[in-house]
Amino acid sequence: MATYKRQRYLLMTTDPVHIGTGGYRLGRVDNSIVREPGTRIPKIPGTSLHGAARSYAAQLYETPDAAGQSQDMVGDPDKNPVCYTFGYIKKTNNGNDVKAYSGVVSIFDAHVLLFPVHSMAGPVWVSTPGRLREAGFKVDGAPETWDNDKALLTWKRTDPLNLGWLMVNIAGQITVTAPGKWNDAERWKAVADHIVVVSEALFSHVVNSNLEVRTSVAIDPERGAAEEGALFTYEAIPRATFLTMEVVLDDYRDGANNQTFPKSTTEKNNPLPGGTWQGPLDVVKAGLRMIEWLGVGGMGTRGFGRVAIVGEPWEEGEEAFGKEKHHE
Repeated sequence: MATYKRQRYLLMTTDPVHIGTGGYRLGRVDNSIVREPGTRIPKIPGTSLHGAARSYAAQLYETPDAAGQSQDMVGDPDKNPVCYTFGYIKKTNNGNDVKAYSGVVSIFDAHVLLFPVHSMAGPVWVSTPGRLREAGFKVDGAPETWDNDKALLTWKRTDPLNLGWLMVNIAGQITVTAPGKWNDAERWKAVADHIVVVSEALFSHVVNSNLEVRTSVAIDPERGAAEEGALFTYEAIPRATFLTMEVVLDDYRDGANNQTFPKSTTEKNNPLPGGTWQGPLDVVKAGLRMIEWLGVGGMGTRGFGRVAIVGEPWEEGEEAFGKEKHHE
């Protein structure tokens, strides 16, 4: 019988993250980043996270060939936890036959939840009621509607507040509570009392006005100086942005008769870093955790790309808030 599970992760960028659109575009920067089509809010595509998680998990298991487009060099992909989790294609019978399986996990886009912005009250993290509730957070004290030029705060303040260049009035005070597995995380507790909630109409303007933009130039190796006409600009999701992401397990192969898991050692019989992999979701988590060290996306050699997992992922059906799961 197939197993279905859905996990939700809370992530925080520890460096700026640049997931490019694949070319130059006219606009305020030369190299723009991927955005949600409807809202124009930046995101980290699931394809980028999927590729990075697979590559890093394959390195942890000491079978780097399991991360490529073809797994011809992997001896028995069915017993390899990385191939089982993410799928594989292997040619057999001198290349005349092909054995292939789809992966049993789906990694979805990571969407911006809390966006850091400079203000006269110090750094604040901006969100909307809809994004918070969709991610499983409780938002208490928020009116059903309020003016677009006003904001709700998690601390007491009556004077107007600037969000970068934009000045907003204060509509009241609210309480934002994270699900249990995230509520005690140090990174969440550091920002919980500095949250600003705005309307959906205003959120896109706040985010796109406060992205990190950098300028770089190619260096002529012979002269050690900037090359003529090689100046370019690029944008990135800034450091300390919180995002949420879902991972869905559809183990249609039903564990392959329990041949693959659990795994406590690597392919070379070394201890598996981080502990035993009980199933595909552990493989995904191990790969995602390495993104905090090795990064995702472009500009990695320029200090971009690292993303950390905040707390532990919680599964659909778990008690998110005490005795009763919260629904909105």
